[in-house]
Amino acid sequence: MRTPAAALCALGALGCAALAAAAEPGTIAVAATGGEVHYLAAGPAAGRPVLLLHGARFDATTWEGLGTLDLLAAAGYRAIAVDLPGYGRSRDARGAEDAFLGRLVRKMGLVSPVVVAPSMSGRFAYPLAVDPRSALGGLVAVAPAGTPEFGDRLASSGVPLLVVWGDQDAVFPLAQGRRLAAAVPDGRLAVLEGAGHACYLDRPDRFHRVLLDFLAAIDEGS
Repeated sequence: MRTPAAALCALGALGCAALAAAAEPGTIAVAATGGEVHYLAAGPAAGRPVLLLHGARFDATTWEGLGTLDLLAAAGYRAIAVDLPGYGRSRDARGAEDAFLGRLVRKMGLVSPVVVAPSMSGRFAYPLAVDPRSALGGLVAVAPAGTPEFGDRLASSGVPLLVVWGDQDAVFPLAQGRRLAAAVPDGRLAVLEGAGHACYLDRPDRFHRVLLDFLAAIDEGS
């Protein structure tokens, strides 16, 4: 049984860091990029995979610094933070957005992963989420790009959805998030008060709490 979200959040990032092993760096060749993709991983290999993407100004190390990798690992999940093509230590691959994530999931052998997709990474996550062959365990849409384009298609995908948005987001209006959550059956919406576009950085404790609660709900329903 995994540690309850409330108990984990009470530990805070430093407490979870003490419980979890250091993130393991790795690389994997993905056909869509024409080169190697860098990632950081933490947590038991048998745990449900949680694939952490990033926005345009960030990379895999963002989740390490925020304590998310350690938090998820301590909760029993296999957390994998990826440098998307052209970011961090991963080779650039223009036009790879549609195919990249599906190929990465298959190459890594991830079963029923939950994808966390902030901002720009929506362009990578949404095509996989609406693909009926993807068998995603869930999608955490953190004010992602592409919401107006993919929202209606996501509604019929059957993928469990958590929408996370800052109420002070000046890039994508909160109204987009409200419409997305309302369009998807059983879609969840978490509005982080006082947070901007990178709401998970502005309110990390609240973000981690709603993330862990969502993951626990998926596990209970599987």
